[in-house]
Amino acid sequence: MRSFIGFVVAVMAFGIVACSEPLTTREKGAAIGTVGGAAVGGIIGSAVDHPAAGAAIGAAAGLGSGALIGDRVQALEKKQSDLDTQIKQNEQELQRQREEIEQLKQQKREW
Repeated sequence: MRSFIGFVVAVMAFGIVACSEPLTTREKGAAIGTVGGAAVGGIIGSAVDHPAAGAAIGAAAGLGSGALIGDRVQALEKKQSDLDTQIKQNEQELQRQREEIEQLKQQKREW
């Protein structure tokens, strides 16, 4: 059990050091998956008297699945951001066209 706790502490320490720059969604997913996998793996491993091996296997599985999920979420965030940008551009164009219509109405009244 001590090696499992040491492993979790090492992973958390690495996570704190790695946070000097903002993490991407993929990196956050990988980190969460690693810690979660290590915890679950350690618990399962302790049931069969191999907590360190269980934590290591769980961390590896969690890292892979967390990175995949984080990558997918990051792609969705990028798509949402692109759509938001397009909506803002469309709103600006719509406003420009409304102003142009008002100018044309003004000109018509002056004739």
